[in-house]
Amino acid sequence: MATHVQSGSVQAPRGDPPALLSGRGQGRGRVRTRDLGPATLFIAPALLGFLVFFVWPALRGFYFSLTDWDLLGSASFVGAENYKALLNDTQFWHSLAITAEYVVINIGLQTLLALGLAVLLHRLTTSTVIRGIVLLPYLIPNVVVALMFLWMLDYSLGFGNQVIAWTGLDRVPFLGSEAWAIPTIAGINVWRHLGYTALLIFAGLQTVPKDVYEAAAIDGASEWRVFTRITLPLLRPVLAMVLVMTVIGSFQIFDTVAVTTEGGPADASKVVYFYIFEKAFAQFDFGYASAMAVVLMALLAAVTFVQLRLMRAGESDLA
Repeated sequence: MATHVQSGSVQAPRGDPPALLSGRGQGRGRVRTRDLGPATLFIAPALLGFLVFFVWPALRGFYFSLTDWDLLGSASFVGAENYKALLNDTQFWHSLAITAEYVVINIGLQTLLALGLAVLLHRLTTSTVIRGIVLLPYLIPNVVVALMFLWMLDYSLGFGNQVIAWTGLDRVPFLGSEAWAIPTIAGINVWRHLGYTALLIFAGLQTVPKDVYEAAAIDGASEWRVFTRITLPLLRPVLAMVLVMTVIGSFQIFDTVAVTTEGGPADASKVVYFYIFEKAFAQFDFGYASAMAVVLMALLAAVTFVQLRLMRAGESDLA
């Protein structure tokens, strides 16, 4: 039997039927639910480590900052007394000022040199061997680097002062002078971290499209104009991340000071981390040391927030 269909009596569907759409949405929901288990297993080790080694110690530290505890007996609750004492502690503010001096010198030198080195690596070479050589100082432990420079910069026997003496100049007490201690420690850490910071910036340079540089070259832009008008603006998110990391790391300077100067001479290099360590493990005033650590954490959080806001780290000039 033949079936007759009149022209125009059948219309093509203009979209998926509601039932089909509903089924597709349910399918996506089932996929997401099915992926939740494996995703949780992958995240669990990192989350557990974060809770155990970061969140829990931070909460315990805040609790101890409200107590009087000598690490041996039981902790007695004193409320905000440690924070009140902190306001009148001239040594704490002195240590904070010394740390700020170190941060300014270290960040200024390290960022400028790393930026220049990253641009040179980006423009002049693609050799992974050279990148490995640049990163090599960062792979040496901090204590080893500090010991190496402690011997090299020794006033009497150090190679650095031997070279200075051979040129006819006076020897320099790099680590034994109040004026030279902090700049010298900053220079040591710049030498160690320069390659790592440069490679972070170099990775950011890889994200800048090559056609932008080609267009600038066609327009006859100079290298300096390309750097200031193209490279720096497009690197802003990466530079913001690098500055946040280096500032936080600089405020946490400890091992280089502990090995080279031990806070001297005359407390000229007693940075805040070394002062916290001294209070906690030399004077056994763990409650007061915890209060200083909490204040430092709050200060770093505020500095980080200001940095991210001023540098608009979440925005990019790439269209």
